[in-house]
Amino acid sequence: MKLTFRWYGEKDCIPLSYIKQIQGMTGVVTAVYDTPVGEVWDLEKLLRLKALAAAAGLEMEVIESIPVHEDIKLGLPTRDKYIEAYKQNIINCGKAGVKCVCYNFMPVFDWFRTDLHYKHADGATSLAYCEADFAKLDKKNLRLPGWDESYTPEELNQLLAKYEGMTHEKLFENLVYFLKAIMPACEEADVNMAIHPDDPPWDIFGLPRIVGREEDYDKLFAAVPNKHNGITFCTGSLGAGRFNDLPKMAAKYAKRIYFAHLRQLKFVNETDFYENGHRTADGDVDIYAIVKALVENGFEGYLRPDHGRNVWGEEGKPGYGLYDRAMGGVYLSGLFEAVEKDLGK
Repeated sequence: MKLTFRWYGEKDCIPLSYIKQIQGMTGVVTAVYDTPVGEVWDLEKLLRLKALAAAAGLEMEVIESIPVHEDIKLGLPTRDKYIEAYKQNIINCGKAGVKCVCYNFMPVFDWFRTDLHYKHADGATSLAYCEADFAKLDKKNLRLPGWDESYTPEELNQLLAKYEGMTHEKLFENLVYFLKAIMPACEEADVNMAIHPDDPPWDIFGLPRIVGREEDYDKLFAAVPNKHNGITFCTGSLGAGRFNDLPKMAAKYAKRIYFAHLRQLKFVNETDFYENGHRTADGDVDIYAIVKALVENGFEGYLRPDHGRNVWGEEGKPGYGLYDRAMGGVYLSGLFEAVEKDLGK
């Protein structure tokens, strides 16, 4: 296991020198953020990110994410040109020493919460989801937490209209088409693709979600068995679906999990939850059992502490403060050390 930390490039308010000070931290997970979706990343930009990380004593072996253009997800005739650009991005990542690319295939929204500043009793804040608040949203004039700058209401409605009639089966076919097309580039560059589960793992706004259950992964691996087709195992996204047995899934797919996002959820009823600190005791996701299942079944991928609380008065990107993710990283590193020693590894 290699412990990593999400870093949003040179504009991130968290400097690389701070990330390096987190015990056990080996590298950063980042991306080229100033290139429009569907275009080829400049290799020099990747190499600059790598050089900055290396200067701080950190690796850059994981990219999160190379976004998938909506035309690919929609299966439009234009998808092939965007797939060619995607393949070149994989090649460029390989040239920069990247080993794993995290991506998702969620239509329009690649995550969704109803509250970015849920207040905890101790004063910390975190991301949260409330079914009643979701039901109040005006589907014709969406104003979504965290998405206000992504699309204008008109752009969002136009994009949603393109997905009218999209089925789970068709979206899955489009995912398989995409993966089969990029596998030769993955072979050439020796880069693993790690699909992120849908967040949350159920349909929203009439948009189908196809990666959020055990049977979805079975279907995906049957359709594209290539070893470079793998998983980002996100306990927050998968854990939002109470139908998922996360320790079982961690054990079953350990050798196809190339990237793990470990975070904690605390349910307040059957549907509503907030994100909490990473400890097993602080939520409903059994982090210890998941780590044990990963170690016992040969997980050798990358790991990062995922969304944390904003604590100690820290302001910044919700879920991506320094302090709680740093504490989470050390906690997770300690769990792996303990489990590995118990197993004699």
